[in-house]
Amino acid sequence: MTIIDRRTMLQNLSATALLAGTISRSRAAESPVMRRVRPGDPGWPTPAAWDDLNRALEGRLIRVKPLLASCETGSDNSGCQDELHELKNPYYIGEQPAGTQTSGWVDAWRSAPSVYAVPAHTTADAVAAVNFARKHRLRLVVKGGGHSYLGGSNAADSLLIWMRPMDAVTLHESFVGQGCAAQQPGVPAVSIQTGARWLPVYNAVTTRSGRYVQGGGCTTVGVAGLVLGNGFGSFSKRYGSAGSALLEAEVVTADGAVRIVNACTNPDLFWALKGGGNGSLGVVTRLTLQTRTLAEFCGLAFGSIRANSDDAFRRLIAQFTEFYARTLFNPHWGESVAIGRNNVLGLHMVFHDLSQVQAREIFKPFLDFVAAASSDYAIAEPVQILSIPAQHWWDTEYVSKNAPWVVVHDPRSGAPEANIWYPGNQGEVGWFIHGYESAWLPAGLLEESRLGQLNEMLFATSRHWPVALHFNKGLAGAPPEAIAAARETATNPAVTEAFALAIIGAGGPPAYPGMPGPGPDLVLARRDAAAIAKAIGVIRDVVPDAGSYVSEASFSDPEWQRRCFGENYPRLLAVKRRYDPDGLFTTHHGVGSEDWSPDGFTRLS
Repeated sequence: MTIIDRRTMLQNLSATALLAGTISRSRAAESPVMRRVRPGDPGWPTPAAWDDLNRALEGRLIRVKPLLASCETGSDNSGCQDELHELKNPYYIGEQPAGTQTSGWVDAWRSAPSVYAVPAHTTADAVAAVNFARKHRLRLVVKGGGHSYLGGSNAADSLLIWMRPMDAVTLHESFVGQGCAAQQPGVPAVSIQTGARWLPVYNAVTTRSGRYVQGGGCTTVGVAGLVLGNGFGSFSKRYGSAGSALLEAEVVTADGAVRIVNACTNPDLFWALKGGGNGSLGVVTRLTLQTRTLAEFCGLAFGSIRANSDDAFRRLIAQFTEFYARTLFNPHWGESVAIGRNNVLGLHMVFHDLSQVQAREIFKPFLDFVAAASSDYAIAEPVQILSIPAQHWWDTEYVSKNAPWVVVHDPRSGAPEANIWYPGNQGEVGWFIHGYESAWLPAGLLEESRLGQLNEMLFATSRHWPVALHFNKGLAGAPPEAIAAARETATNPAVTEAFALAIIGAGGPPAYPGMPGPGPDLVLARRDAAAIAKAIGVIRDVVPDAGSYVSEASFSDPEWQRRCFGENYPRLLAVKRRYDPDGLFTTHHGVGSEDWSPDGFTRLS
């Protein structure tokens, strides 16, 4: 090509770019910024429009009241006092249209009721709500269990699709996805409507049927949120992440279409839902998950050890990490160890497919080390190692009879006997988050040459704030098939190379709108948040590219796309723009949310 040809080409390219820019600016001038409407705005639906929606729902549309409506006239009336008492009960909160299991996050969000709620009894109800929200440019929220730390299950001035009424659980001896008959063999599975919580699912699959399904650890966590976020349970080191077990889903997309998605039908959306969903791709109404063979035993190993000096605590950390790398880094062991500012090491571990005798023998070398150095260490809480038949792990009747201290029962008159929760989750009921961070720690830190670096990082982190290592939330050490399945999800692939998820968090008592008193202690909350930021900074100095689990990520992380989804984010964004080009489904840290203002009402690009 000659010089003249190049010049001509460049001039043509410049002219094309100028023309494109002119057209783009012209269109921008012609089209106002996309804004969703709020009550009182000219475009807000008329009473007649809401009546039409109510008729389509057979009279079930709810005008949402605040969670503490009885306290609006004062806190000294019996109704207000009753509501305040019920806020200690996660089942009660989950059964209120305005209820969220987290009441807010300092300088981030506060729990706020929607204006109206559509309690979805059928998929058709969800379709009606999606079409109404799209037509009237409403802020749309979807809630199942309501446990979102990031505030994804609530928004002020919104329309809520409340999935709680859809809670059916159906077992399959041999399930084949729609359109997959020629490609896949049938496998044991369970289909779950997405208003269900995990405990009834475990009761159906494990207690009554002797199988296992990968779900969450907290009994009141919603099924959909965990699977779409590709979450973890106590035994994920054996069975993998929840999204990995997804075989098929029914989802209402932004155009109001009901789609069946699996590996053979709408496979791009199927892949995106396995870890990239988080309420940003549609309303999922049903999930079908593969079930697995159940082990004979499950058990607990818990207690705490206090070091009498910083040097002794360093040695204790080093002893435990070496013990973990040598003995516990395998599919049998899950849950966590906490490393505290007060030089206490807290064991909160579970084991799988081991008898009580086997588990105690495995732990003996570590406990012998502690016992042999009694001048350096004291038992703050006796270390106990217990096991039970795995089929009774979620058996409410069995646990209540044999280990009543393990559970809290729903005290309300007439509440189902199966309504239980664990005392360890009580602090999360209604909590107001001060700060929360997570980081996947690569298994390379367990190599002998790097254990010293890991130990010093953990000690230095704990000087700012306690850090918990959740071994079941990192899949390194899991069976090859579990790791391979996780690589087929939309989650950051770093999860497959991490031995644990480090979590650093803090919160205060419930701070729902309308609560009597001065409200949350914002000075304390911000002080805690600053300490947590310093603590995660220590970890990121050692592992600068560490990923984060999206459901337990920092609210304010500017790198959330990379940390939560890694190399998968561009592909996720392409799926989002195909199925929801106008951003009807917008949640914080949800795919495509960078196109919207923080409140989800104004499109930025």
